[in-house]
Amino acid sequence: MFVGRKHELENLNKGYDKDSFQFSVIYGRRRVGKTTLINEFCKNRKAIYFVAVESTAKENLEILSAQILSTLAPDAPKNAFSSFREAIDYVFERAKTERIIFAIDEYPYLATSDKSVSSILQAAIDKHQANSKLFLILCGSSMSFMENQVLGYKSPLYGRRTAQYKVFPFDYLESAEMLPGFNKEEKITLYSVTGGIPEYLSRIDNTLSLQENVRDLFFNPSGRLFEEPANLLKQELKIPETYNAIITAIAGGSNRLNEIATKVGIETSQCSKMLSTLISLGIVRKEYPITETKSKRPIYLLDDWMFIFWYRFVLPDLSRITAGLGEIVCDEIFAEQLNSHTGYAFEECAKQYMWHLAREKKLPYAFKKIGRWWGNNPKERREEEIDFIAFSGTKATFGECKWRNALADVDILDDLTRKSELFSSFTNISYMIFSKSGFTDSLKNRAAKQGDVVLVDVEGMFSL
Repeated sequence: MFVGRKHELENLNKGYDKDSFQFSVIYGRRRVGKTTLINEFCKNRKAIYFVAVESTAKENLEILSAQILSTLAPDAPKNAFSSFREAIDYVFERAKTERIIFAIDEYPYLATSDKSVSSILQAAIDKHQANSKLFLILCGSSMSFMENQVLGYKSPLYGRRTAQYKVFPFDYLESAEMLPGFNKEEKITLYSVTGGIPEYLSRIDNTLSLQENVRDLFFNPSGRLFEEPANLLKQELKIPETYNAIITAIAGGSNRLNEIATKVGIETSQCSKMLSTLISLGIVRKEYPITETKSKRPIYLLDDWMFIFWYRFVLPDLSRITAGLGEIVCDEIFAEQLNSHTGYAFEECAKQYMWHLAREKKLPYAFKKIGRWWGNNPKERREEEIDFIAFSGTKATFGECKWRNALADVDILDDLTRKSELFSSFTNISYMIFSKSGFTDSLKNRAAKQGDVVLVDVEGMFSL
């Protein structure tokens, strides 16, 4: 079953229907579903789908030749083309009279095996695009390569693409579509451990319980996700050991640049560059209080929920898990720590819910920014935190998220109201409280009386 990617697929289909030359660039982190999207788009259409390999130019040319000929000349001898130029020109020539999709997956591997390929494609596009029916797709998991050497202004292909798609992980609603058989709370918990990555979600077995799935994926040495972060770092980075130390430091609570550098034992300048690389891979994010355009002291947080879960709960107990005690480790986490982990992910789900409301125009105003805020309360001389503020101009919505078994009560609204008074620039203020377990009658009555308070439980988050 094909899930999600409605926007991307709709736009790809619109481009296909134009019957003129199209060139789409599709990229995003590994396991995010790029190949599934391309295969769905190519379904029931004449398409050459070629996956480049991390090997020599000769081997890639042989594989590409076989794919081209099996699609466009199935009865012809399967001899390899003599060069990439000959192969690419052949496809462009055939596409003068018929609509053909030519998809090259893992393009960075191909371009690395023969550095002339991008220039060859550029020359073919410039020569043929005016009378071509080709739908060219270049796809890659190396985001820095795709952004710099395919989309970047120094690339031979710069300015030739007609569309580009950066494919992100699923949000909690899209993830839920892949999780039949689980209740809504369990779906949010599974989102918090998979990060909305379709490949990981596809490994969830709905005949097993939530805990059994997490145990089998993470806490079994043969589990699919037992070594996943380490494997991803090895695929993407030249010195994964230092990057691993940086991620470990952030997962352990070191969030400032100097704290991370000190923890890892490297210079802050080197640490800053390596953090930028991790940001480009979607593993780390640099965050400021949402109302500030720039801060002298940003914090660094992990931006991938699977990485967060693995570095917090799997890495510290690798020895016990490897010794066969993974089930005990998993039991401990479910008993003591998983609720807290899911609570942080619940805040992210609440922000995604707000974006859904905004897209569907179900809010009284269109906010421009949304995110966490933290800062000093000068009156009470203490640090304050707010789960999210959504705002535009003088209008703002203050949000609080509670992932706990108790009903949310009026004290939560009182505290949120008190914090909102720190912001004199917002003159039109409303409040939203998200709760796993629901709300007391006192809070419901207060919200109804005030008129500027919206209460959202887990059921409501899935009723969009």
